[in-house]
Amino acid sequence: MAQPLRTLAQRFTFVLLIAAAIAVMLAGRTDPRIFEEARIAVTDAVAPILDAVSQPIAAVDKLTANVIALRDVHQENQRLRLENERLLQWQAVARQLEIENQQLQSLLAFQRPDVERFVTARVIGLGGTFVRTVIISAGSQQGVRKGQVAVTGNGLIGRVSDVGSRSSRVLLLTDLNSRIPVMVERTRSRGILIGNNTMHPRLEYLSANSGVVPGDRVVTSGDGGAFPPGIPVGSVARMDAQGLEIDPFATATKLEFLRLLDFGLRGILAEETPRPR
Repeated sequence: MAQPLRTLAQRFTFVLLIAAAIAVMLAGRTDPRIFEEARIAVTDAVAPILDAVSQPIAAVDKLTANVIALRDVHQENQRLRLENERLLQWQAVARQLEIENQQLQSLLAFQRPDVERFVTARVIGLGGTFVRTVIISAGSQQGVRKGQVAVTGNGLIGRVSDVGSRSSRVLLLTDLNSRIPVMVERTRSRGILIGNNTMHPRLEYLSANSGVVPGDRVVTSGDGGAFPPGIPVGSVARMDAQGLEIDPFATATKLEFLRLLDFGLRGILAEETPRPR
């Protein structure tokens, strides 16, 4: 009995809905104002529900927009970080090139009309604990010869002591084995600059009445034919009972480039000629 009654109730409900729809249509035709007021009342009743439902949707939309914006900001931050790293690398390269350019320009400032030829080389290594030498990236293939004068833009720093095919060793004037004939520029007093493995080589064998005072410039004298005269060496720093200490104009601190000058001198530093067999 329940099934036929349920079917009949469903059909009756459907008929009632159709009748209600027809009645609403007729009411809207006969009196549109009543229909409009009813629609407004229904809208007013439903508005709080729609507002309550729309707020979570708006919050979700806002959250989604924030997530997308955060992702974009993160990607932009990654791009800027990579760009900043590249710029820092280029900045380091530019600074290195600037330093090298300054040192090369400093070498150009040292001019001598009596130079037959010269070789500019990079310093690639330092000597040991008990020697003051530097290794340069030029050898006999580049025209380096034993005894050539090594200078920086400030003045004399040493001489070539050993020559290979593609590298050479420069003995610094501060080395214990270095002996350079020099003179005091003001008084023309001559002596020997002797290295002592410190930053201040000593000037010895001066005459007793040389009249040298601290601050006097010291240059090569040209004695012995190893160095030409007039190359700047340093200035007198201190005087004591053992002699004079000299502050060299050129030091090996942060040294990257050297210029080797060939004056065509053979002197006391000439290479030995092989004996005939």
